[in-house]
Amino acid sequence: MIEMMVVLAVLAILAMTALPSYYTRVVRQQIEGMGPLVAVAEAPVAAAWRMTQALPADNAAAGLPSADKMVNNYVSNVAVVNGAVNVTFGNRAVGALAGKVLTLRPAVVSDAPQVPVTWVCGNAQAPKNMTLMGANQTTVPIPYLPLECK
Repeated sequence: MIEMMVVLAVLAILAMTALPSYYTRVVRQQIEGMGPLVAVAEAPVAAAWRMTQALPADNAAAGLPSADKMVNNYVSNVAVVNGAVNVTFGNRAVGALAGKVLTLRPAVVSDAPQVPVTWVCGNAQAPKNMTLMGANQTTVPIPYLPLECK
């Protein structure tokens, strides 16, 4: 009987340590699920910079549907704001992501518009000799951010 209690206690401890890492993996998979929507939003922003050296102020200026129409299972809207792409998580997103925002900002070389736009995720810094455009509105908790967004 004592042996069974010890075994159950060990299993409970193992389960308690496994759940947080599983939850983090689920959150990160849901963040990765934004990829197709982000690609749709990034393309016209990068094209606008290449053609005019100006960034679209909003979804309409970028030729995109309104923010509330750009949705998927885990994303409730995608808004372009002065070139930055703000992804708001919702719909079926887990609690840690629901209502949180992850921003992708364009990094440009101001005096060399032929250099392609580089996208910088969340709290990450701009590459050397590039300038970040748009404001970072990221509210996703740091432990859940992908490595390239920290």
